[in-house]
Amino acid sequence: MSRRPLPRILSNGGAQLARSRELARTAADSATDVLHPLITITRGLRRLAAAGRRRVAETPKEKRGALLFLVSSVLLVVALLPYGPLLAAVTLMAAAAWKGRDRTPTAADGPDESQTERLKALYEALVPYFSTAEDPEPLYAHGGAWDKAFPTYAFDGGGRISHLVVRYPAYFADGEAEPRARIEHLLAAKSGRGREYHFAWDEEDNQLTVSVLLPLPVDIAAQRFVTTPGETVLGFTDPTQVRRTLPLTYGEQRRDVPPVVWRTGLRSTEPHLLALGQPGSGTSTLLRSIALQALQHGDVVIVDGGGTGEYACLTGRDGVLAVECGLTGALASLEWAATETERRLIAATHAHQAGHPPPDDTKRPLWILVDRPTAFTHLAAADDRKDPQSLLQLPLRHGRPANVTVVVADQLDSADALTDAVRQHTRARVILGPATADQVGSVLGAPPHTTPVDQVPPGRGYARLGTGPVHRLQVPATPNPYDDATSDAHRQAVLDLLPPRTTPADGETVPDPDPTQGEPEPVEPETEPVEPERVPVLTESEPVPVPTEPTERKPVPVLTKPSKTS
Repeated sequence: MSRRPLPRILSNGGAQLARSRELARTAADSATDVLHPLITITRGLRRLAAAGRRRVAETPKEKRGALLFLVSSVLLVVALLPYGPLLAAVTLMAAAAWKGRDRTPTAADGPDESQTERLKALYEALVPYFSTAEDPEPLYAHGGAWDKAFPTYAFDGGGRISHLVVRYPAYFADGEAEPRARIEHLLAAKSGRGREYHFAWDEEDNQLTVSVLLPLPVDIAAQRFVTTPGETVLGFTDPTQVRRTLPLTYGEQRRDVPPVVWRTGLRSTEPHLLALGQPGSGTSTLLRSIALQALQHGDVVIVDGGGTGEYACLTGRDGVLAVECGLTGALASLEWAATETERRLIAATHAHQAGHPPPDDTKRPLWILVDRPTAFTHLAAADDRKDPQSLLQLPLRHGRPANVTVVVADQLDSADALTDAVRQHTRARVILGPATADQVGSVLGAPPHTTPVDQVPPGRGYARLGTGPVHRLQVPATPNPYDDATSDAHRQAVLDLLPPRTTPADGETVPDPDPTQGEPEPVEPETEPVEPERVPVLTESEPVPVPTEPTERKPVPVLTKPSKTS
């Protein structure tokens, strides 16, 4: 049986509907153009009627009769005049047309005088950078047309540039870092300081797009993020840089914010992290945030070189193997971490050679968080002891197959004191606090696409994972809950994320007293044994000697217990 073709109305029904919709839209536009005077007059009559009602309502009751008589007299006179009704109707229509006109102010086609002056000044400032004497038709010249160089522009409420597209000649060296940096610095200075600008260079079309970035949210508190094991949220960035978003809680509200996710584990290409910043920039906050996320699926060893108790809230918690603040404890913890890394590596290698899966004791992630290791470097050199950074070489070099992750945080001024192993094996980089473009480029290995500002909140900076792009970063607020300057909301958010206290390793407990045996005797404190004094024992057969006043000192007799034979 042959198939019958579908009806035409069903086969191309979408095209018919689209064509019908277009015809209806065209007819509606034509009818609106034709009936526009009638619509205007009707709107004006409605407004005149509303004004008359308001006038009557505002008139006192004792004067409404006189007002009605006056209106009636005017209408009677108009009706008795030759051509009076016709003139009255024409006057009413003219008043309705005037009242019903569209009074929406029309937007200006171009910039105003102040905006034009700002664009001219910016154009003149770019002339030395975008012009040469050999150019027969220069796009940039003193006194030239700025509208050809700036095809698109926008201003904010304060009259400053918020969006700008800059055309530049093809011979400009847009592939080099230094010419780009000069142009970006000039545009940021002329467009308004104190804001962060994003620069998008289009080398193919010879255009530069400048846009103002909104400030990143600073009110994101520490919380449980929707991530998988092996993913760590370093902070949050702009929505244009990251396609993924995370649902976050803002008090009673929820909002989706794009995160900067750092992936660790066996398949990670950036298994270790280095964070640098100025004092008070938020590097310790970043380490606390990482520690709270790592404790969900692994164990943590913390070495605090600052010695200010920033990680005291983690002491004695489940999964926290050690929190060391002294040189001796730091050396012991890092030496154990190096030994544990070697043990895991050997066990995993033997399992792979035998064709078996890795042992279970090598699968649980181990995190080594070191804050300010350069402070221990000076102490170790003064005491002629081993540098704790030397013990990080094995976990840094072989940590990924052993499921060991190292995070190092230090001050930007002490970056030169870091060892080569720390700088070479930490491919994930974070820089926090105020920093110049050169400092950001030296730490991350690539310059940022935005202009760094001088005043930034704590936890604000840039991040780069391996060879990826440079992201703006805002670390979630994870303060020390024992700090008096911490707000109650942020303190409670951190306390809710802390694991419970660890049970003592020996498991010793005080036994409950048995009610059938009465109260236990109190245990006397252990003291040094003292030889007891020999006390004389008397019997009934022997009289008690009565001492008399001797004439001369004689030895006192010692009495002993008599024997049975006597």
